[in-house]
Amino acid sequence: MSAPDGSPVGAERSIGQLFASATAELSALVHDEIALAKAQLRQDVKRGAASGGAFTVAGAVLVFSLPMLNFALAYGIRTWSDWNLALCFLLSFAANVLIALVLALIGVVFAKKAKKSKGPQKVAASMKESANVLQKAKPHPRPERPELTELPRERAPEAIEAVARSSS
Repeated sequence: MSAPDGSPVGAERSIGQLFASATAELSALVHDEIALAKAQLRQDVKRGAASGGAFTVAGAVLVFSLPMLNFALAYGIRTWSDWNLALCFLLSFAANVLIALVLALIGVVFAKKAKKSKGPQKVAASMKESANVLQKAKPHPRPERPELTELPRERAPEAIEAVARSSS
C-alpha cells in the first residue's frame, strides 16, 4: 500500500511530501464537493423540466384536442343515448377538463419535488462540515528526535532552505 504521492505508507516523509499529500487530498475533496453540487443541481433541473413538460402537455391537450375530442365524444354520446346534442357536447368538454386536471396535478407533484430538494444548501452544509473537520484536525504527536531539534547554528539556514526546496 502506498500514500497518494507514491511513497510507501509508514515510511518517513518530508514536510514537503506531507504538504503535497494534504494539498492533493484537499483538492480532491473540493472537486468531489463540486461534482456533488453539479449532480444535485442537474437532478433539480430534471425535476423542474418534468414539471414544465407536464404543464405544457396539459395545456396542449386542453387547447388542441378539445375540438376534435368534443365532436367525437358528443356524437358518440348522442349515438348511445337519446340526449340533447348540447348536453353531449358539455359532457365531452368535462371529460377533456378532467384529463387536463390530472396532467396538471402530475405537474404540481413534480414541481413540489423540485422545490423540496435543497441541493445547493446540502452541498454548502457539507462543505462547512468539511472545513470544520479540517480546522479541528491536529497532527499526530511525534516522538522528539534530539538530532533534529539540536541543529548546530551554522547548519540552521541550510536546513531551512532544504525544507523550503522540498515543499515547493
